[in-house]
Amino acid sequence: MEIILKEDIIGLGFKNDIVNVKSGYGRNYLIPQGKGVIASPSAKKVLAENLRQQAHKLAVIKADAEKKAEAINGIALTIPAKVSATGQLYGSVGANQVADELKKLGHEIERKIITMKDAKTIGDFVALVHFHKEVTVEIPVKVIAENAAELKAAADEEAAIRAAADAKAAAAAAEEAEEEAPAEAEAPVEE
Repeated sequence: MEIILKEDIIGLGFKNDIVNVKSGYGRNYLIPQGKGVIASPSAKKVLAENLRQQAHKLAVIKADAEKKAEAINGIALTIPAKVSATGQLYGSVGANQVADELKKLGHEIERKIITMKDAKTIGDFVALVHFHKEVTVEIPVKVIAENAAELKAAADEEAAIRAAADAKAAAAAAEEAEEEAPAEAEAPVEE
């Protein structure tokens, strides 16, 4: 089923695009929600005429999108998150957190134009900001442990406990070896 989109839908298409979707998705979601219309021949003619008339407006919108993209180009985000001792996040870091961090830096960007695979571990990720169908910016996102000091203290404490246990085991083994050695020395040697 061909649908003409009335608004941008990330992952499907942008406003005024003609996309093929499954009939149920088109009839049950896109059309009732006002996000698209059936791409009949007459609707396609109307779309072509509207695009011709709106060419200047679309150029202005694209220029505005490029200006916004230039403003955030080169920004790298570092997002602290609570992390378990195994390095797994409690929850995940996604588009919401990226939008919040950009807002803290003075860039008001809608969450719904940001796509990012949810980060569930610490490390480096990439968020994409789709300002326009032809203007996309990649933002490197580094997820770090918010409670790194606590994790390091816990790891050091665990290492100290292991070292003490290893020392105790080594002392017990040495003591056992000393008890066996004199018994062997006292045994008579037969010729």
